[in-house]
Amino acid sequence: MAKINSNYNKLAAGYLFPEISKRVKIFLDKNPGVSVIRLGIGNTTEPLVPGVVSALHSAVDKLADSKTYSGYGDDLATYAIPNFREAIVDYYKRMNVSIENEEVFVSDGAKSDLGNLLSIFSNDSIVAVQDPTYPAYVDASVISGLTGTSNGQQYAKVIYMPCNEKNNFFPEPPKAKADLIFLCSPNNPTGAVASRAQLKAFVEYARKNKAVIIFDAAYNWYVSDSALPKSIYEIEGASECAIEVNSFSKYAGFTGVRLGWSIIPKKLMVDGSEAGKVNSIWNRRQCTLFNGASNIVQAGGLFALSPQGVKENLGLVNYYLENAKIIRRGLEEKGLKVVSGGTNAPYIWVRTPKGMKSWDFFDKILSEANVVVTPGSGFGPSGEGYFRVSAFGHRENVIKAVESIRNKLKL
Repeated sequence: MAKINSNYNKLAAGYLFPEISKRVKIFLDKNPGVSVIRLGIGNTTEPLVPGVVSALHSAVDKLADSKTYSGYGDDLATYAIPNFREAIVDYYKRMNVSIENEEVFVSDGAKSDLGNLLSIFSNDSIVAVQDPTYPAYVDASVISGLTGTSNGQQYAKVIYMPCNEKNNFFPEPPKAKADLIFLCSPNNPTGAVASRAQLKAFVEYARKNKAVIIFDAAYNWYVSDSALPKSIYEIEGASECAIEVNSFSKYAGFTGVRLGWSIIPKKLMVDGSEAGKVNSIWNRRQCTLFNGASNIVQAGGLFALSPQGVKENLGLVNYYLENAKIIRRGLEEKGLKVVSGGTNAPYIWVRTPKGMKSWDFFDKILSEANVVVTPGSGFGPSGEGYFRVSAFGHRENVIKAVESIRNKLKL
């Protein structure tokens, strides 16, 4: 008799963003004619840069000619188009990080890799996550059977690493032994960026405990402070204990286009296996269950990593960073306490006024200012009492939202 994977029954009743959509719909149904401004979900809004669009068009045209048509790539593990992995290797060279071509695995985005990576590790692994954290890390662990049962707020087998104002929203390594550690910097949702010393502490912990850091670097293009690391591999020894996942979504606006990569170093070692084994297992997994990212999309990504592509796309990044500055300044002028983000990150993390619960403030700012934000409690227990504001939006809408908060929100 066939049975479902009962771990799905352990997931929280509603994923954060569908719950937001439901509440917004209820509000709009009760208030016909009212429009809302959405600064909640981290979805890019500005058009792809001209060079990327041209590269995509050119790739489509090549598929229309038998002389230039291409199907599956020669490399079954990554199905990378020519020069694409080399472009990613060159990207790391700019950070003085040495990566081999065979350590680069092209994907259709960071989110799928972050979940799929769990399949190559033991099903009795202990997972540690930042708290608050991007919900997909925990949910993927739940589905993989790594979490135990939930008490409504936390899962029994997960190690939660609190991020709060005392530690500037980046935790210390856990005192308990973890096997897999999810880290995100710049962080979603808090906008905090880890220092070299903070990442070094985790690398030392991972090497000592034979743990693996799964490092989400999807927002690293937003780091403009040269003192802050953009890659975990800038830390000595990280190639022995860390996997890095990255994406074109928030850098080049590929949220709907879909393209990313993971780095699986050959030096990476886990308990009971030799160097290179994790790399080869992931290679085998991808060969079996993945047919590669679209060659059309990869052509756009290849341009995005070129010198001209970087120049054009940094214009997009700076556009969103300016949005973040406008939001942060407006919230502070209103009297709200911004505790993290707004610089080196596209998210602003804000304390709710007068100790309000996160969802209560979500409803308040929606009803009074008609602005959608993200309640901090949706990212974990330590997010209670905070909310996240996203800088992804059209500039005119960002300005309008800030003005509405200034003029209509009652504190």
